[in-house]
Amino acid sequence: MAAERFFFNGVDGATGSYLLPPLTVAEVAAAARGEVFDADHLGELKLRRYLAKTETFGVKAGVVPEDLSSAGWGVIFAHDADPAVREALDPLLSLRRRHAAACKECHYREFAGADGYRPGESKQDFLARHGAGPGPADPKNVPYYLLIVGDPDSIPFAFQYQLDVQYAVGRIHFDTVAEYAAYAASVVAAESGKVSRPRRAVFFGPHNPDDASTALSATELVAPLAGVVAKDRADWTVQTFLEAGAGKTQLAALLGGEPPPALLFTASHGMGFPLGDSRLLPHQGALLCQDWPGRFAWDKPIPTDFYLSGDDITADAALHGLVCFFFACYGGGTPRLDDFAHAVGERKAVAPHAFVARLPKKVLGHPRGGALAVVAHVERTWSSSFSWPGAGPQLAVFETMLKKLMAGLPIGWAMEEFGLRYAELSSDLSAYLEDIKFGKKPDDLKLSMNWTANNDARSYTIIGDPAVRLAIPRPQAL
Repeated sequence: MAAERFFFNGVDGATGSYLLPPLTVAEVAAAARGEVFDADHLGELKLRRYLAKTETFGVKAGVVPEDLSSAGWGVIFAHDADPAVREALDPLLSLRRRHAAACKECHYREFAGADGYRPGESKQDFLARHGAGPGPADPKNVPYYLLIVGDPDSIPFAFQYQLDVQYAVGRIHFDTVAEYAAYAASVVAAESGKVSRPRRAVFFGPHNPDDASTALSATELVAPLAGVVAKDRADWTVQTFLEAGAGKTQLAALLGGEPPPALLFTASHGMGFPLGDSRLLPHQGALLCQDWPGRFAWDKPIPTDFYLSGDDITADAALHGLVCFFFACYGGGTPRLDDFAHAVGERKAVAPHAFVARLPKKVLGHPRGGALAVVAHVERTWSSSFSWPGAGPQLAVFETMLKKLMAGLPIGWAMEEFGLRYAELSSDLSAYLEDIKFGKKPDDLKLSMNWTANNDARSYTIIGDPAVRLAIPRPQAL
């Protein structure tokens, strides 16, 4: 690792500096020593890791995870959710009810009203109310595919992270009832065969001048993944836009002005803004493009010309049937309190309230037909997702996810390895911290890597229905 420092993703739009400056190994290790695990959640993570080794993964034996009639599908509303939202989603809910009832046992559930999420409820409390405990998902009690409907103040991100350890979980939250209706219509149209995208995957990665983060993501994540897909999927067209080709104009064309690919993968800095800045809610998590000349050449506020935000998604955009993966700080959303509080000793507010990022909301809820799902990160991202000291690039989790998606499997099942990685890292980190507590001399680099990797792995989030699949013609077998 260059100069034994950790480089983090994200640029402060108000100042032009990094959201978090490069930190020494010792600084990160000191923060890691303050990590405190919730005992119940840690127990679930350790069980998840054990079950993966026994090949039961996230569902009980005999359940076919890619088949909704076997794995089931459910929707979780807040206990006081607006009934108009349920009505707007009815076409999607009716479709999923038919899918989940295609066998003699109906594995479809709506958790609403008294059965909905209650304020302050933990994952285990919620599941226990509905007859489910720790362990593999049993669709007779709670379906494997779960769509959370609501903002992360009403149904917290933490609840979603915890639920996602054993279940395939997605979330939607829009500002208007019309956007919920538009999203439901988009999914129904795609799954009924009325919308189909050609087998085309696009990989987009800026490599900004004098910038260690995008140098890593462009050369060790985007380019290698594109190469793997191009080699393994001869039936797909693969396009790569790197460095000079990864400007805002090109990204805007991919998300608006031309027919979209079936799959868009981007890796870049995500925009961040300080508490009180007028751009925090609309532009947090926007994608910084190659137009930014780098930290040393540009040490002042970042103009909107350098990044793509939800404001750039036009009324006539062509997005229907698209699935996106945005690797960027805050690309999926922002919590109210800093999730990495150990570094400063207190949980300071980073937003007036927790929120889903505007860009995925605009992409999914488009009135002309929107994307089917966006995978993105809540909070800041870390290069440890794909690079490990002494081992180099580590792309197996990303490769497996892409191969599953491109084979026509549901996105929630395709993301299963991300949950497994989180369980593995949390188990390892907790054991290492326990050893340190009882006298083991710590290796600061090992501790730092495990801590950053654990925090990063937890926060990959599906914005959208976790049961959606790429809107492509039936693919050839892998």
